[in-house]
Amino acid sequence: MDHIHLIGIGGTGLSAIARVLFEQGFRVTGSDMEISPLAKGLMDLGIQVFEGHSEENVADANLVLRSSAIPDSNPEVLAAREAGIQVMKRRDFLPQLLGNKQVIAVAGTHGKTTTTSMIAFCMSELGCNPSFIVGSDVNGLGINARAGEGEAFVIEADEYDCMFLGISPDVLVITNIEHDHPDCFPTEKEYHNAFERLISQIKMGGTLILNEDDPSCKKLQTSVPAGINVITYGISPSAQYSLQGITHVANKGVRFSLRSGLTDNADTDTTVKLSIPGDHNALNACAAMIALKKVGVPWEKTASVIQRFTGSSRRFDIVGEKAGIIFIDDYGHHPTEIRATLAGARQKYPSKKIWVVWQPHTYSRTQQLEAEFTKAFKDCDYLIITEIYRSREPLQEYSARIIAENIDYTNVIFLPALDESIHYLKENLKSDSVLVVFSAGDAVRINSELVKFFSEKEGSAK
Repeated sequence: MDHIHLIGIGGTGLSAIARVLFEQGFRVTGSDMEISPLAKGLMDLGIQVFEGHSEENVADANLVLRSSAIPDSNPEVLAAREAGIQVMKRRDFLPQLLGNKQVIAVAGTHGKTTTTSMIAFCMSELGCNPSFIVGSDVNGLGINARAGEGEAFVIEADEYDCMFLGISPDVLVITNIEHDHPDCFPTEKEYHNAFERLISQIKMGGTLILNEDDPSCKKLQTSVPAGINVITYGISPSAQYSLQGITHVANKGVRFSLRSGLTDNADTDTTVKLSIPGDHNALNACAAMIALKKVGVPWEKTASVIQRFTGSSRRFDIVGEKAGIIFIDDYGHHPTEIRATLAGARQKYPSKKIWVVWQPHTYSRTQQLEAEFTKAFKDCDYLIITEIYRSREPLQEYSARIIAENIDYTNVIFLPALDESIHYLKENLKSDSVLVVFSAGDAVRINSELVKFFSEKEGSAK
C-alpha cells in the first residue's frame, strides 16, 4: 500500500484530499503546526497526524503533498527531497486524484463553496454517491470530502496559488470573478487571466456555466475554446436560465422562479425554494441545478431536494440560538461577500438587531480593498472590528483601526483582541438580536464562547 504524507494536513484543502485518499485505501499520514478541528476529524478516522514538523515524519513515505503555505525550507520537504521522495502541491497531484471520474468543478471569487456543497448534497441525497471535495463541511453530510463509488467527482476549484489549474473538468461553473488574493495575483488582469487558463482546460465537448450578471464572466465568453458548450444564468433576462420573482420569507429563506429561454428545453418555468437566505444563494442554486442537469440528474428531483440544503460550515452557519440571540458563523473575507451575507441576514431577520464582528483576513487584502470594506456593513446595526488576522503574511504596522475610523453610518467600535470582543458582547448583546461573526481566521471561537455563556445565563434564569 502506498504511503502518502501531507504537510499542512489540517487545512481545508489538504484535509479533504487526505480523507479521499484514506477512503481510496492509501496509507495516509500528515503533520501541521497545530491540531485543527479538521485534523482532529482525520485522526478520528484513524489517520496519524503529527503536531509539528520533523524530518522523521516522512521517513517511509512514497509521496509527500504540501499545502501552498509550506515553504521549501520546511524540514519535512527538505528530508523528503534528500531521500528522493517526490514532493508535490495540490495542483500537480489533482489529475492523479481525480482520475477518470466525470469532473464537475465550481470556481469563482464568491459562492463556490456553497455551490459545490449544493451539488454534492443533492447528488448524495439522490443516491448518486459522488466523490467530492468542498472547502468546508457540508451540512447534512457532516464532511468536507468523500471517495464515492459513483461516476462523478465534484470539486471546489480554488484559485489560490492557481490550484484549480490542476483540474480538467467536464462541467465547469464560474460564479463570478472579482479581484482577490493580491498576494498571489498582484493585478486584476493576472487574476482574470488565471480563469481564462482554467476554461482552456475544459475537456472537449464539455460545458461552461457562467453567471450572465457578472461583467467579468461575460468577458470570459470571448475566450471560450471551440467545442465547449456555454450556458448562462442570472437575473438578467438575457441569460439562458433567468431567475424571476425572487422573494424573501422572514425567518426562512428565498423563493424564486427559474425560467429557461432555450427553445428546445421543456423545463420552462420551475419554482425553487431554499431554506438559506439571499439573492446570492438563489444564483448559487441556479448554477448548481444547471450543473446537475448536465450530468443527468433530473431537473424536478433537484428542485425537490435542494430545498433541504441548509448550507455548509461557516457559510451563514447558524451555530446556536440562546437567550433570544441567533449566533451565525460566516467565512466572508471580501467586501462583496460581506455585503451579500448581510443583505441576506436583513431579509431573513427583518425585525431583529444585527450585530457583526469582522476579523479582517490578511494585510494585503485588507489594504487593497480598504475603501470597499469601509462601505460593506450598511445592513448591520452594530459593528465590532478586530485586528487583522495575518495568516501566512509577516507582521506589519498597518491596522484595521483605520477602517473603523472611516465608518460613520453605523455603531462601530474597534476592539483589537478577540477576548475584548467577547467581553463586550457578553455585556451588550440583548435578546431579539442576530450576531454574525465574519472570519476566515480564528475568530470562530467568539460564537463558541458566547453560545456557552448565554446558554448558562439562560439556564440560571429558569
